[in-house]
Amino acid sequence: MKRLLVLLLWLTLIPTGLATAQSASATMKTGSAARATAETVTAAQLKDYLSFVSSDLMEGRDTPSRGLDITALFISTLLARWGVQPAGDSGTYFQKIKLLRTVVKDEGTVASIGGRTFKYGESFLAQARAGNVSAPLVYVGDGWYVKSKNIDAYAGLEVKGKIVVVRGGGFPTGLTFTELRQMDAKDWADPTHYAERSGAAGVIILADPGTVGAWDRLKRYQQNVGNLVVEGIPSERDNTVSIPVITANPAMATALFEGEAVTAASVFDTTKPVAPFAFGAPRKVSFTIAAEEKIQWTQNVVGVIPGSDPRLKNEYVAVGAHYDHIGLSAQGVNGDLINNGADDDGSGTVSILAFADAVAHAKVKPRRSILFVWHCGEEKGLWGSQYFTTHPTIPLRQVVTQLNIDMIGRSKPAGDTQPRNKDLSGPDEIYVIGSKMMSTDLGALSERVNNGYLKLAFNYKYDDPTDPNRYFFRSDHFNYAQKGVPIIFYFDGEHVDYHRPSDEISRIDFNKMERVARTVFMTMWEIADSAEKPTVDKELPGLLQRR
Repeated sequence: MKRLLVLLLWLTLIPTGLATAQSASATMKTGSAARATAETVTAAQLKDYLSFVSSDLMEGRDTPSRGLDITALFISTLLARWGVQPAGDSGTYFQKIKLLRTVVKDEGTVASIGGRTFKYGESFLAQARAGNVSAPLVYVGDGWYVKSKNIDAYAGLEVKGKIVVVRGGGFPTGLTFTELRQMDAKDWADPTHYAERSGAAGVIILADPGTVGAWDRLKRYQQNVGNLVVEGIPSERDNTVSIPVITANPAMATALFEGEAVTAASVFDTTKPVAPFAFGAPRKVSFTIAAEEKIQWTQNVVGVIPGSDPRLKNEYVAVGAHYDHIGLSAQGVNGDLINNGADDDGSGTVSILAFADAVAHAKVKPRRSILFVWHCGEEKGLWGSQYFTTHPTIPLRQVVTQLNIDMIGRSKPAGDTQPRNKDLSGPDEIYVIGSKMMSTDLGALSERVNNGYLKLAFNYKYDDPTDPNRYFFRSDHFNYAQKGVPIIFYFDGEHVDYHRPSDEISRIDFNKMERVARTVFMTMWEIADSAEKPTVDKELPGLLQRR
């Protein structure tokens, strides 16, 4: 009876039209081997790997950082021990990526108000773009422009050729980040972009004096991070403000408002909003920013396990995850500054590490080759996947599918009323995005594997490029889809610990993580072992346009 049930189970995984008597027997044997291999991916193993990857010693795995480099070395060392072939640069597991960081130079960066000099790092901070300006001042409140909300900080003001003075402090009243990311980019502008768009000569942002520690955090960020871009992919500098921008501390802000009808402190009094106005006091205000460019390096980690079929091994099923996170917080939680990223995306990182272990030790290999890519810089703007798909280390046209795992370790327990967990998936549920967007075959195969194996609840809530959360555009699979590679993105949903120091290993549901990982593994294996690759038969309007 048990052998009969196994036969019936694996017959459901054979693609329509391919199930001859001979291939059914072969598929049963291969399927049995695949399932046995999938079950070597265990909760205990995943926990062991994640205990290292999400530890405090990795310091949040920022791109670039020592913690990220150590994680890359950890992954590559295991791949080498298991006999996974390196597929990075020059026979290594690393695809090196050159980063150009622009930083402010202390020497030559200076500001003056009415002949009084202010020192960089003490009285003001500067964004890492060289420039100098001397011009009249205009106070513009929060400085935002949002068309749909009728928000226009410059209404009735002329700012062209002037320095705009902006009250710092997040979004304007009535606007949320969720609303903003649903809008067309041309219909809104943050304070610095709006200033440049409107012809302003420069920007002075007033640091909120009521935010304890904000100045020190901002100073540490601007001096240590600077302006970072990737060499070798379309530069995000095209979207960078080119006019000089500084942030004034309360003492400098006080000097700025001397002789005016309002004070620097009063502009932060929300009970009595200060209307935008042109400064009247006759004095010269100027500042100069000196900057220099430095080179840093980071890497994707890439490995391959060749397929067993002499012909099909030249095709690849790619599985990927981003192994970076967001590093250290400027403002922590109860003294904890480290964003461990256990779920985001430690869960994906260690899952495909477990896949590599399982396939490497399997006696029977799938027919197609398996390509493993750990992407860096996802949190910075999908850098690693954009770099890999722009400069692939294997022919990208030979990648038949890319499976992306980005957060599969959390579940919403029964009775959870935390508002920020409202969209978190349950213990037996996972969001599946993109499986049906480009390929009917891939969508059908994905469901067939799941229905014949662990029967997870596949939630397609976000499986739509017009979804307001825009998840399809927000993880590494997107860059593969742009190149015409059909994809599936597995995601547990945003939760209360998303991008916070509290995203720690203690919050992970390893039983769920094991089940989702095994399901992705079986999907990977089935694609790799099928006689035919998934056909791309759909192209949705705007799908392949970078958003």
